Amino acid sequence: MTAALLASPRPAHRDPRVLRWLGAYTASTLGDSVYYVSLSWAAVSGGTPAQAGLVLAVSAVPRALLMLGGGVIADRLGPRRVVIASDTVRALVVLGLAATLFLASPGLGALAAVALVFGVVDALFLPAVGALPPRIAARDQLARVQGMRGLSHRLGAVLGAPLGGLAVALGGPAAAFGAAGLLFALSIPLLYGLRLRPLPASDEGRDGTALRDLADGLRYLRGHRVLGPLMIVVLLSDLGFVGPFNVGLAVLADQRGWGATGIGWILAGFGTGAGAASLFLTVRGRVPRAGAVSGWTMTAGAVAVGLLAAAPHLPLAVAAALATGLLAGLSGALCNALIQTACDPAYLGRVSAVAALLSFGIAPLGFPLTGAAIELWGLGPVYAVSAAVCGLAGLYGLAATAVRRAELPR
Repeated sequence: MTAALLASPRPAHRDPRVLRWLGAYTASTLGDSVYYVSLSWAAVSGGTPAQAGLVLAVSAVPRALLMLGGGVIADRLGPRRVVIASDTVRALVVLGLAATLFLASPGLGALAAVALVFGVVDALFLPAVGALPPRIAARDQLARVQGMRGLSHRLGAVLGAPLGGLAVALGGPAAAFGAAGLLFALSIPLLYGLRLRPLPASDEGRDGTALRDLADGLRYLRGHRVLGPLMIVVLLSDLGFVGPFNVGLAVLADQRGWGATGIGWILAGFGTGAGAASLFLTVRGRVPRAGAVSGWTMTAGAVAVGLLAAAPHLPLAVAAALATGLLAGLSGALCNALIQTACDPAYLGRVSAVAALLSFGIAPLGFPLTGAAIELWGLGPVYAVSAAVCGLAGLYGLAATAVRRAELPR
């Protein structure tokens, strides 16, 4: 059994089990993108901008509060079951909302309720998704799987928003929510046919309470020479990155006179770079000295973030965004692969939950701080500080000996 977990007879991009998971993940990612476009349009159409913002923010609260519990559930029940249940709930809820919108105008309350359910489901879904790859692919293929996952995520971002906009244009929010629900439903039969690699016998089953499992997972993470420092790297890199590429980007485009088109070009440059990094990992499969490469590319990516604010012309800003996407995409994928290869599979749901909480729960708290800082000190100093935080993440990873020397399995 141990040998089966360590070796694979074929590369991940030719493994039917990995391809089945990738199809399900792509359908779910597309469904997410279409859903958020639909929710945004329906909320803006049905209320004031402030009310729409509140509806869109509702899901963040349960996602942050319940994420760690979601990791315990993923480890207890198995990530496949949790992902199937999550996409089933999302499909039913969104299809139900689509049917309701066809028949009536339920108002913002219904939209907020759906957003709340999605926040709860995300708290279960995100840790389980993070725990799945090591259960479907050999350890020496996990970097390639991360590259494939990155390509799928980019595909969802690139195609999902236009697909949602087209559905809204043709049939209104009801049709768009219906399309999102069908995409979620498409992932379910693919996941049902997925068979996971078994855990080592010593890791199967736990008879403690959920709270004890959570505490056990946090102790495991804190005491791990690689995983503990990697969580700090994840937090610092996301804290430094999310502000400039969310709040800051709109201000930058406005001040330079590039408008919404400029934002689109900059994001396209970033997406192209990140997609190229994912494609590189998908093809290569393994990067020697992965810990050191992740640290150096993260540090170089921080320089690219700082250059973005200094770019006087749009082509230069696009080039800086492309470099940021390439470097940050490579460092992030390697970081995720190291987490999955270094972690005991029995703890992977809880470890993935901590990483997801840092990225999706804590890091977005920097949005209002970034906006306030730009008003007080201007765009340049804020981008410089954000770049310094990103650089600190890379340098910390290089300073942590266990992380710097971490390798991906051969």
